[in-house]
Amino acid sequence: MPPSASRPAPTAQQLLDLQVAYHLERLAGDQLAATVTRLADDLFTAAGRHQVEDLVDREAIKAVVGRALATVPGSAAVSGIVELATTVVYDGPDERYRLGELIERERVEVLLDELLALNPVLERGLERLTDTPLVGTMASRFMGRIVGEVLQANKAVADKVPGLGSLMSFGTNAASKVMGAADRQFEGLIGDTVGKGGTFAVRRLNRIIIETLQDPTTREAVLQVWDLVSEAQVAGLSDHVTRDEITGVIDAVHEVVVTTVGTEHAARLGEAIVDGFFDRFGGYTPTELLNELDLARDDLVADLVRIAPGVVAALEESGDLERLLRDQLEPFFASAAVRDLLDA
Repeated sequence: MPPSASRPAPTAQQLLDLQVAYHLERLAGDQLAATVTRLADDLFTAAGRHQVEDLVDREAIKAVVGRALATVPGSAAVSGIVELATTVVYDGPDERYRLGELIERERVEVLLDELLALNPVLERGLERLTDTPLVGTMASRFMGRIVGEVLQANKAVADKVPGLGSLMSFGTNAASKVMGAADRQFEGLIGDTVGKGGTFAVRRLNRIIIETLQDPTTREAVLQVWDLVSEAQVAGLSDHVTRDEITGVIDAVHEVVVTTVGTEHAARLGEAIVDGFFDRFGGYTPTELLNELDLARDDLVADLVRIAPGVVAALEESGDLERLLRDQLEPFFASAAVRDLLDA
């Protein structure tokens, strides 16, 4: 009976068995490291002759990024990662260490200087708050409370001076007409002019913020705070919040990310990033790109060699390794071309 068109002939079957055994031997024992090293080196060498733009289709990458943004953040795996992150943040590291050992003070100084240099940007952003009536009301209340506290403090001092306490009481009583319990008197005084009063309060508050940031003392004060914080031990948040509280915050952030990155606008942003990557690095070869990323080729090969034994051992133990090899090679030995060659 002639052999099945989907099964190799007896001689071809023997050749298939020999080739499967050959590849299994290359992936076993001491030969595995040499095989992985040779394959990785050959792949890097061959790919290194071509530019990234020629090896990878830009539109295909855009499709992958768009699909990933729409599906991955809300997946069960990412939810598990979020839960793991919650546990890590809550419990903290197993071994305690000072925050200063994690972040160098010099880096904090550089970051602080860059942030303080953004004063013009911050000022423009704060100015836009004047267009929000509710922010104006909030700023007015804030400024009112500050004035009230100053008056109360001054009155407490003045009460200790004979005759001056009565004078300060008059000023305080007048101020109370503007600032009362829950600012009811203050709100009534503003009335229909809350827009103008709110705008003035916001601009004045903005000026206070900007001038405070521009004050050289602010930089030194922030660094002194950092010096104190840097001595603290890095620990979890279990001493400050409950697990349910931190879980609620992290879950809320996760939901924001899921609902945001799945939108068409996020997909367009992803496409723009892909275009930017190819415009910047598309003319590089993979080897040149690795150099730009400060990734050594030999280190990557060594990483593959370290990973391979565990993967191969698991596949071999389950019998999947031989099955995969046989499934890939068998169609060739069962092909008509091989049968004709062996029958010749």
